[in-house]
Amino acid sequence: MGRDAIPTDVNLFALPGGLPAPTDDGAATHLTGAPVPSVRLRSTRGRVVDVAGAAEHRTVFFLYPATVAPGIPIPGEWSEIPGARGCTLENCGFRDAYAAIRDTGCEVFGVSGQGQEDPAQGWAEQVKLAERLHLPYELLNDSRFELVRALRLPTFVASLRNPTVAFEGRTSSFPLQGRTLVRRLTFVADRGRIEKVFYPVFPPDRHANEVLAYLERAADASPVGVRDRGERLVPEPVSTRPERSL
Repeated sequence: MGRDAIPTDVNLFALPGGLPAPTDDGAATHLTGAPVPSVRLRSTRGRVVDVAGAAEHRTVFFLYPATVAPGIPIPGEWSEIPGARGCTLENCGFRDAYAAIRDTGCEVFGVSGQGQEDPAQGWAEQVKLAERLHLPYELLNDSRFELVRALRLPTFVASLRNPTVAFEGRTSSFPLQGRTLVRRLTFVADRGRIEKVFYPVFPPDRHANEVLAYLERAADASPVGVRDRGERLVPEPVSTRPERSL
């Protein structure tokens, strides 16, 4: 007997019951140890961030498909795509864990391909999301899939059988229909290379704590060091010789 269909709803701050968990299809196995490419992405703080430059110090990059504005009906079909639902909640999780993540000496960036048809509009939507959720970290806009292509990240197409949604007496079209979106994935980079990959990510609302637990274990396993204003772990000097540039 098949499971019940997930109903349409508008609640961005709760996951419906019965969400299917994504399975590991092997699409991210090539990432561990890979160099982080020099891709420049627009940030919600109005600057351009070179991803490779940010990755020189330990940094979390969590990639998520896309968000929708409050009040837009979310079709049950979208929720039934494994790993699709929960982008707002994932951001909330990293917001709430941000101070603890920074205490491990790590920075955080959220990345999505919001606004493929109109990158400026997609960036504006990310800015609104950051303001609405009071995000302490920056979101990066990869609407042209520059980072996705450079790292060969897994994607999926939001192909709903019925993208026209009837909900509480009104009818609307789901705005993500037909778009190619990045699959939910997180990587931790340091010294310009990817050291840890989380894929698949599920459930998204608890993922930030999973990342935090990894970072705390990594910090505990690191050589004795000192914190540089919570920005990164600075090893204690072991030699008076100057370090060789990498």
